[in-house]
Amino acid sequence: MAAGLAMTAAALVAAGPRDAERVRDPDRVRPQGHQAAAAPLVTAPVRIADAATVRLLHRGDRVDVVAADGSTAGGGEPRVVAAGARVAEVPEPADGAESAAEGGALVVLSVPRATAARLAGAGASARLAVTLC
Repeated sequence: MAAGLAMTAAALVAAGPRDAERVRDPDRVRPQGHQAAAAPLVTAPVRIADAATVRLLHRGDRVDVVAADGSTAGGGEPRVVAAGARVAEVPEPADGAESAAEGGALVVLSVPRATAARLAGAGASARLAVTLC
């Protein structure tokens, strides 16, 4: 039993804190090689408030999606809705498709189904932003 614990500890140390964190958090997308144990992934189109930020993204990037209701003075603290989500696609906007009412830009993320539901809910009630991981 001690040998098993020692091997587990060595594997966690070798994986590093970033990979070990992803393994512990069930909503984080697993790094490649851990996909067998991960929840099935779905694609989630997400409208990010700042279109210029979306233009910095590329397929395969990892992002955290942050939701802010726009009234932080009223106690609405920004919150992470999706952590370590993989960018599946950054669609080119169609000419004239980005209306002033819509704003922002679309990005397609690959996330577990529960995270996709949280993203959809947050996108309906808050402005979404991304940070690169």
